[in-house]
Amino acid sequence: MFTIATYNTNSIRARLHIIKKYIEDIHPDCLCLQETKVVDEQFPKEFFLEQKYNVIFKGQKAYNGVAIASPHKIEDVIFGFEDGEDREEDLTRLIRCKIKGISIINSYVPQGRDIEHEQYQIKLNWFKRLKRLFEQKYKKELPIIWCGDMNVAPTELDVYEPEKKLDHVCFHEAVRRAFLDVVSWGFIDIFRKFHPEPEQFSFFDYRIRGAVKRKLGWRIDHILVTKNLADKAIDAKIDLKYRLLQKPSDHTFVRALFDL
Repeated sequence: MFTIATYNTNSIRARLHIIKKYIEDIHPDCLCLQETKVVDEQFPKEFFLEQKYNVIFKGQKAYNGVAIASPHKIEDVIFGFEDGEDREEDLTRLIRCKIKGISIINSYVPQGRDIEHEQYQIKLNWFKRLKRLFEQKYKKELPIIWCGDMNVAPTELDVYEPEKKLDHVCFHEAVRRAFLDVVSWGFIDIFRKFHPEPEQFSFFDYRIRGAVKRKLGWRIDHILVTKNLADKAIDAKIDLKYRLLQKPSDHTFVRALFDL
């Protein structure tokens, strides 16, 4: 068996109590984390070692930051795209490695701010760069998992009141098209394989009172896998209860289980 989970921590040091409980409950073979918001010198590496997890990470003060933790050996670690365009922000938003022979790509896609803002164009270009990355560095016939906070709700099922979100940077037509273009390279949305039903969300805005219970959320955290892994998948879940714990992130864990 192989379990992978993805979680936007919205400041990892503030969520260690939640991560600890999740590791104790689920024992994931791979835990992909985003928005760690901490420089490398202050990353809680010892915490993961205490859980008997290896961990790789790269971060910045107060924003961005990605990490991958695993009880298994983490190999072939790469930060960023290595496409000649990498900035510091790219290095702290994209981390790649191999665990038990599976290629893992953990991404924290830029949010975009506003569809008229230059950051939105950077976001759209990010998906183009990801497509090139997969085309040039990976083979769809091999076991690959691309996961993380994609900052995209790809369909109307993936956000509450979609008719009111048409100009939102996480639901605008152009960004959905850009995301699905990357998916078309050879990925399968493993959560939707098991859960085609509506009101399945992984992110709930702090500013909306009772958002979780009222089901006012977004599904913007995704696990995409190549076909050979999708064929071996036996379950996928959004672990909602961790969003209801004390001092939660505004996201919760999404995980997938494979019979390997």
